[in-house]
Amino acid sequence: MSEFYDPYSNVVDVMTEAMKIGGMNQYMFDIIKNPQRETKVYLPVEMDDGTVQVFEGYRVQHSNIRGPFKGGIRFHQDCNLNEVKALATWMSLKCAVVNIPYGGAKGGVRVDPNTLSQRELRKLTRRYAFAIEPLIGADMDIPAPDVNTNSQTMAWILDTYSMLKGKPCPGVVTGKPLELGGSKGRNSATGRGVAISTKLILERDGKKLEDVSVAISGMGNVGGNAARILFHRGSKIVALSDVSGGIYCENGLDADEISEFLEQTGKQLNDYQKEGVRHITHEEVLTCKCDVLIPAALENQINADNAEQLQCSYIIEGANGPTSVAADALLEERGIVLVPDIFANSGGVIVSYFEWVQNIQILTWNREQVNKTLEKIMSAAFIEILEESQQSRCSLRMAAYIIALKRLIYAEEIKGIFP
Repeated sequence: MSEFYDPYSNVVDVMTEAMKIGGMNQYMFDIIKNPQRETKVYLPVEMDDGTVQVFEGYRVQHSNIRGPFKGGIRFHQDCNLNEVKALATWMSLKCAVVNIPYGGAKGGVRVDPNTLSQRELRKLTRRYAFAIEPLIGADMDIPAPDVNTNSQTMAWILDTYSMLKGKPCPGVVTGKPLELGGSKGRNSATGRGVAISTKLILERDGKKLEDVSVAISGMGNVGGNAARILFHRGSKIVALSDVSGGIYCENGLDADEISEFLEQTGKQLNDYQKEGVRHITHEEVLTCKCDVLIPAALENQINADNAEQLQCSYIIEGANGPTSVAADALLEERGIVLVPDIFANSGGVIVSYFEWVQNIQILTWNREQVNKTLEKIMSAAFIEILEESQQSRCSLRMAAYIIALKRLIYAEEIKGIFP
């Protein structure tokens, strides 16, 4: 029987356990675990056929005690307030564990963007930007792309916000086009961070990227970029999946060729045909024999129903919340090493921070500087996670949560309770 999965309960449960293991102040923790603000907006949009549809949108601001709120915006038909609360909380933890001066937020609109024309999508995005305009700003809350949103979405939000303010405001969003103040390396940053995380955990065990086979669930921005980067660094990509299903090849898949096929044809993986490549289900991608599994789609991919069937040695969480609490316990019992999402997929927010800094300083960094600084920050954070794991005798996930919560709680304590 499938376990019930509630993403916000999941993150609070893990935080609570980390708080106990880390011996933290219960009263400060009670403040930290709750979002500071939850906003729901209703967005009327005139469709191409002249009818009006009203969409539901959200912006949850979890914590700004370490800096401005920061978090992506997703467009998805299953998006809801509880999911956005969880994602905002994860973002606070993510920023804290890699020690960048941001707090956590998240936004979303309940819509299947594939059912909208480009014109309808633009109008919906602008209406959403108008609705949350009082909440966002370069020194308040900085949105970014997430599931089913991209640099074009950010360009529409930037333009709407700037029109309302009467001046260019490039710092209000990150992940925007280069021509509008975006950063080189931002589009691939989350996938690159996943590849860096894979490299770091393998190095701990005396292995190299060239030594391992990799399966990736999800071929969006995160999974697709991780696949290409790992492929270029010598890893054997044995399985990939997108919304249409999965493909598998024991001798390895050409991630560049597959990415080009998806991008140029607009087709999906179920349309990809090549000798030696067989089509498999999403579940078979997760449970196929590989060294490294990267869940890079949505939440709750790995749960109590399939955790016993996994055949990997390492899990690098590319998605937010892909593993349930029950599955975590089963994986730990089986000795499968898991690098948690709040570290593994932090590359996106780290390079968003770089973009924000460039906008504020009116500077431009080259790609080499962006990628080198990203790896430097992630490597330093990983060393801290390993040390905390050894000191507290806990999993890497618990160690990452302990580090993040200690930083958040310390900031709350020294700031004091207002008034």
